[in-house]
Amino acid sequence: MHDLDDQYGVDEVRMRRLSDAAGVLRLQERKKVERWFPQFEASFPQLFFSVYYGALDERSNIRQFGMWLLNRGAFEDVDLSRPNDGGILLVIDVNSKAAFIAHGYLLDGYLSEGDTFKILSKAHPHLLQGNYYKALKTVVSKLSSTLRKRSRHAGRHPEKYQRRVGMPQHEMSDILQRIRVPREQEQPRHTAHEKASHHHHSEL
Repeated sequence: MHDLDDQYGVDEVRMRRLSDAAGVLRLQERKKVERWFPQFEASFPQLFFSVYYGALDERSNIRQFGMWLLNRGAFEDVDLSRPNDGGILLVIDVNSKAAFIAHGYLLDGYLSEGDTFKILSKAHPHLLQGNYYKALKTVVSKLSSTLRKRSRHAGRHPEKYQRRVGMPQHEMSDILQRIRVPREQEQPRHTAHEKASHHHHSEL
């Protein structure tokens, strides 16, 4: 993260669960997508899902950018009870039709790189066709299915899913309150669009 902060910046990036900076979704598609987020969170109370559509240049590393954005993202429409450690961010580069899934450390025992590769492989044909809505729908469906399977397995074999000790809840709540809730007296923070454009030239 130190190296990524040097490249992209250390400030939080204001964004929402649906960040369509590339403008690839139609209005009706956006309305449908917005309903998927609370449905996902109802199934997985500790987690949240988000998606970022951008246009990266050929020098960009989608994996590094995705990890940085999840760590620095201040998700204004995510409840304070859901920290970024339990976040899942799908980054889609509309230039290369590439995609990457970044997730917080609370999911390390539940989502492997093999899992995310399989999920993205199912969505890749839709990306190649430019059908970003269907690609996203596929990712949400396959991701939810994988997490439900892992959840059932964890219930049967809890010793294999040792819970990591994180920051005390009250401290985490204070930090999220600071970065997610806009205050009138503060200067407006960068949006994902502004931040990516400023530090990455043609990200958006």
